[in-house]
Amino acid sequence: MFEKVLMANRAEIAVRVIKGCQEMGIKTVAVYSDVDKKAPHVRMADESVALGDPTPSESYLNIKKIIDAAIEKGADAIHPGYGFLAENPDFAKSCEAVGIKFIGPSADVIAKMGNKIEAKKIMEKAKVPVIPGYHGSKQDIETLIKESKKIGFPILVKATSGGGGKGMKVVRREEDLRDSIEGAKREALSAFGDDSVFIERYLDQPRHIEFQILADELGNVIHLNERECSIQRRHQKIIEETPSPMMSEELRDEMGGTAVRAAEAVGYQNAGTVEFMVDASNNYYFLEMNTRLQVEHPITEAITGIDLVKWQLKIASGQELNILQEDVKPHGHAIECRIYAEDPTNGFLPCTGTINKIELPEGPNVRNDTGIDEGMTISPYYDPMLGKLIVKGEDRKDSIEKMLWALSRYAVLGIKNNVPFLKEIIDHEAFKRGDITTHFIDIHFKDWTDIKEQLPVDALIALAVYDSMHPKRDEVVKYKESDPHSPWKSAGKWRIGV
Repeated sequence: MFEKVLMANRAEIAVRVIKGCQEMGIKTVAVYSDVDKKAPHVRMADESVALGDPTPSESYLNIKKIIDAAIEKGADAIHPGYGFLAENPDFAKSCEAVGIKFIGPSADVIAKMGNKIEAKKIMEKAKVPVIPGYHGSKQDIETLIKESKKIGFPILVKATSGGGGKGMKVVRREEDLRDSIEGAKREALSAFGDDSVFIERYLDQPRHIEFQILADELGNVIHLNERECSIQRRHQKIIEETPSPMMSEELRDEMGGTAVRAAEAVGYQNAGTVEFMVDASNNYYFLEMNTRLQVEHPITEAITGIDLVKWQLKIASGQELNILQEDVKPHGHAIECRIYAEDPTNGFLPCTGTINKIELPEGPNVRNDTGIDEGMTISPYYDPMLGKLIVKGEDRKDSIEKMLWALSRYAVLGIKNNVPFLKEIIDHEAFKRGDITTHFIDIHFKDWTDIKEQLPVDALIALAVYDSMHPKRDEVVKYKESDPHSPWKSAGKWRIGV
């Protein structure tokens, strides 16, 4: 086993991995930018190295700085977490070049799965179903238009590199085709430095289902069942659950077996995720493979009892995966809500500011993964996720009730966040029925407004006037204590509203 691991990330995932390492007796090294100097992951680690400038390219995306930090501190492995350099093949190669173990798959696998066109070609050869479309190398506009017409509308134009909805366009009419392709290519070039796109049939109202896999360096591969990730905003997941409310045992076995076959097709090692789109007839299609730990990994841990971070470390150190597929016996139902500093009433725009107060729910089978503290400032430099709230129930109904209870007791004051929005989604009748697709928010919450913002203008004016005319609280207290004729002095033991 490794003696010292550097965590090449920040916030809640850095905290999660550092805890996992320390439980196994492994020393840890944190890296941090100037704005993260006092962050929890820095305090938790045994050692830390400053990266300086908070700009991502100069901090958490700077391969040289992170490799130098690992060498300086004598780390024998690096865990990339997710985001930043987690799926960067050059980073994996750089680790290998200096004799530091990259905790994840090989650079070659990361590169193949990072190119969505190549990934789909590999899956087609492995008899993994893919969405019909054009995945060719010819990228001139006329060829792309011609191939789009062959597929038939609606279609999806999608960037070959990257993700997060950038370089993605849904086209429902032929007259919009040229502008959409050109727009997708411009976005892709700006975001990823690569303007190549592919084209697929667009699935209306699909579900997003993914399977967690574990694979060791000896060729053993298993899956840990599915996660339902259909509740999304701007193509980003915000609520995940397991098991999926639409899944039958037969379909689970079939899709799980397909996920294992997909991992074997690329010689995958370590923890990863095979993602599928599922249509209304339960036909499923390969979407992509995430070559890293997922944000939503805690819900799989909750129902299987398998610690994914520890297994990442074990596999990377050469240990054999001693869990057989028949050993995976999930119990109960788990839901995760991602807590973001964002404004759901304004296109989910990220929000910045200082956290004045945090109160997190506690109780049986309630887990909070977070990397924030009171007094911390949420900056514009990084993803605005504040943390993750995970609950486990005996069944889906119990899990929903527990999540509603937990969200009602989750408070982050001083910065706008999406907790009220999440609570309304979980409490929605369609969600409770399991009637969900990737368009759930567009259908049910397109014009959502926080109830706190729905007070009538005259009520707000009245409150403001009352506040300006009413004595301040400290003056009221002083009055109560000093005035001998105050009713507070003469009132008996029985009183109302005190």
